[in-house]
Amino acid sequence: MKTSLEERFRKRLIKFGKKNILCRRLAAPVLGAGLFLFHSAAYLGGNVKRLSVLALTFLLFVVYSSFSFPIFAAGNGSGNGLNPVSEEAEDIELAQEREIDLENLELPDDEELMVGEEYAELSLENSDEWISASEILDAVGDTESAGGRQDASSYEDYEFSRDDWKLVLVNKQHSIPEDYEVNLGTIKTLKGTQYCDKRIIEDYTDMLRAAQEDNVALEITSPYRSQEYQEMLFGRKIKAYMGKGLSYMEAYQLSGQAVNVPGTSEHQIGLALDIVTPGFRDLKEEFAETDAGRWLAENSYKYGFILRYPLGKEDITGVEYEPWHFRYVGVEAATVITKKGITLEEFWEDL
Repeated sequence: MKTSLEERFRKRLIKFGKKNILCRRLAAPVLGAGLFLFHSAAYLGGNVKRLSVLALTFLLFVVYSSFSFPIFAAGNGSGNGLNPVSEEAEDIELAQEREIDLENLELPDDEELMVGEEYAELSLENSDEWISASEILDAVGDTESAGGRQDASSYEDYEFSRDDWKLVLVNKQHSIPEDYEVNLGTIKTLKGTQYCDKRIIEDYTDMLRAAQEDNVALEITSPYRSQEYQEMLFGRKIKAYMGKGLSYMEAYQLSGQAVNVPGTSEHQIGLALDIVTPGFRDLKEEFAETDAGRWLAENSYKYGFILRYPLGKEDITGVEYEPWHFRYVGVEAATVITKKGITLEEFWEDL
């Protein structure tokens, strides 16, 4: 009986390996590789489908290895023209992270940003002028004195709902809902027209009247901003930071701490407003130490407003301390939030 090629191959290697230990070490791997090839040939032999799949797999491997990542290939690309960037590849360096020195960085003031024809045109629509409380109260006319408003001790048993328009959460993680409809009302003064959600105007003007009766002078701006206006403010902030030598991503990151990204600003739903006082119009933390800042912190909740970005809660709100920024949430929720010393985000978690 005629022996097969595989059997002859195996017998010769076994005989070779018996000579000494060195021959055995050489014969073992050769024998293993040879048997693998013989069995593979037997498995594929005469089977067109198996051969076709193997050939296609090998072809894809060759093509993928040759063309997909030329930047990592060796050589200067002159051989086949498929590696035009290989010479530069060795010189590529990843951008190094750097810590921004905010203490020595000259940050742009808002006044630097609010110039130019684009700003002038949009500001007419968005009421970015500071308007005194007395002008606003003159515009709305005489109503019942706010002094008779009773402060509720607690609303903890009140049934709150996330679906309540007063409690809509807008921040960096919660953009303005696509189906949200801004319900704007207007207050026309001699200095300009203010826009805000018309459902808050009564509580809003009651608060201004109460402050006036306590001899606290307030000035209000930006109760409403359109999407276009917010985009303009954010874009100008980025441009100003880049003008200080920052990269776009660094400028974007810092701008997001000072100006809400368009679509995530409470001003865009008409429920937030910035408040200062005639003797201190800068949007700075020192406003909290003014008579107006202290009065608002102590009394705004009685009229449905909360200090939206309190000190020490920056890791929760994602926004720096802003003692001038107040948000309407309704008297019930404002009372609970203020008494507990929590933020709207924390209040929302329990709903």
